[in-house]
Amino acid sequence: MVWIIGGVIVVLLIIIIWVYNDLISKRNRVQDAWAQIDVQLKRRYDLIPNLIETVKGYMKYEKQVLTDITRLRSSIVSGSVQDKAQANNQISQALKSIFAVAENYPDLKANENFKMLQEELETTEDKISFVRTSYNDYVLDYNNAIQQFPGNIFAGIFNFTRADFFQAPEEEKQVVKVNFDDVNNPSNAPSTQQPEIKPKTQKK
Repeated sequence: MVWIIGGVIVVLLIIIIWVYNDLISKRNRVQDAWAQIDVQLKRRYDLIPNLIETVKGYMKYEKQVLTDITRLRSSIVSGSVQDKAQANNQISQALKSIFAVAENYPDLKANENFKMLQEELETTEDKISFVRTSYNDYVLDYNNAIQQFPGNIFAGIFNFTRADFFQAPEEEKQVVKVNFDDVNNPSNAPSTQQPEIKPKTQKK
């Protein structure tokens, strides 16, 4: 009888260790994928001031765009996943507006510095999209693991908390429509403002 009880205890310990290590691995994959997103977000933000400096001689509303992007700096640098996703979406819309309006300025389109920055920013945007897909896949796998039996039991015991997805709302995936008449009227310039969200601290 003692041997049976001992055997059951050993099996339970093996299960606990296996499930715990599996949750740790899944959480680490989420954190590693997020770190890759973070690198690309910061890289893109570092490129934006040079872009604004290049286009400001051609566009009349760039000050508002610069103001909006500057306002988002704290969210990109130190915000939660949700804050950074919100800031990323707004910055993407601002960049789309700039590149769309630039089509109306042949001299600007021919500017080597502008072309280089546009290429780098678009490449960075593609990288963000790619790593975001991987990140969200890992988040889904991790969240499922801590919500399903037996992972949900150990998640409660060892404080494994739900991870946030990083993705654009559906309405922000639409192509931005730019009226070139707005270039000469700053008050009608495209706005990058989005509904305010309450910051949420990411739990790890």
